[in-house]
Amino acid sequence: MELKTENIESESAEYQVFAEKFKPKKTTDDCYTPPLIYETVKNWACEKYGIDPEKIVCPFYPGGDYEHFDYSNGAVVLDNPPFSIISKICTFYLDRDIPFFLFAPSLTAFSARSATMRMNHIICDAGIVYENGAVVKTSFVTSFGGDVIAQTAPDLSRAVNNAVKKIRKEQTRELPKYTYPYHVLTAAMLQKYSHYGIDFSIKRGECEFISALDVQRESKKAIFGSGLLLSERMAAERMAAERMAAERMAEERENAIVWELSERERAIIAGLK
Repeated sequence: MELKTENIESESAEYQVFAEKFKPKKTTDDCYTPPLIYETVKNWACEKYGIDPEKIVCPFYPGGDYEHFDYSNGAVVLDNPPFSIISKICTFYLDRDIPFFLFAPSLTAFSARSATMRMNHIICDAGIVYENGAVVKTSFVTSFGGDVIAQTAPDLSRAVNNAVKKIRKEQTRELPKYTYPYHVLTAAMLQKYSHYGIDFSIKRGECEFISALDVQRESKKAIFGSGLLLSERMAAERMAAERMAAERMAEERENAIVWELSERERAIIAGLK
C-alpha cells in the first residue's frame, strides 16, 4: 500500500498546532531568576543588612512547599516567590518572625494589603529578563530596614541593570544605534509617525531604495531593514515630521492624569511624624 507523505506531513503540522493550544502558558509565577541576577541581589542584601550568606535559603522551587520548609538555625529567605500569592507569603513570614528578602513586581509592590505596613519596600528601576523570557519590572519586599516602609535603592538598580545587560550581551548580539540624515527614511521612522498620528507619504521619483549609505559600507555596516534615500523636498518633509513627533511626545507626557489628595488624606498626613 502506497503512503501519501504529503497528507501525513499536513496532518502532523495540524496536530502540532492543536497540541500547542494545550501547553501551559508562561506567567510571572514561572519567572526563574538567572543565577547572575540572583547573586547580584544576594550580594547587595548581605552587604546592606549584614546577612550571613550561609543562612540564606530558597524555599520556592517547582514542587516546593514554603509553608513546611525548614527555617531553623536562623534561616533567612532570599528568593523569587510566585508573584500571584506574594501577599500571603509575606504575611506567613511576618507572623512567624522569619526574616526575608523577596523579589516583587514593582508596580504592585504595595498591594500586599495587611502586610504592606509591616515590611519595607525597596523600589528599583530594574527590568529583569527572567529565564522564561518574561521581562518584569522588579523590586523587593523585606523584613529588613527597621521602621522604613519604602525606599529607593539606586545602587541596587544599577547593579541589577548591569547584570541584565551582561546577560543580554552574552545571549544576543547587541544592535548598534544609528542616527541618520533627514534624507534617509526607514520603516521604523514611519512606524513612529503612525504612532503619533502624522500623515506621511512618498511617491516614486521622490526616493531611491538603499540598503546602506556609502560611509556605512566603508565600515561594513548597513541600514537595519534597508530604507529609502529621499529627495530634498521629502527630506524637508521628514524634518517637519520629526519635529511634530517630538512635540506630540511632549504633549503625551504633559497630558498624564494627576491625582490630588483629599482633605481627609491631608488630615491623616498632618498626624504623621
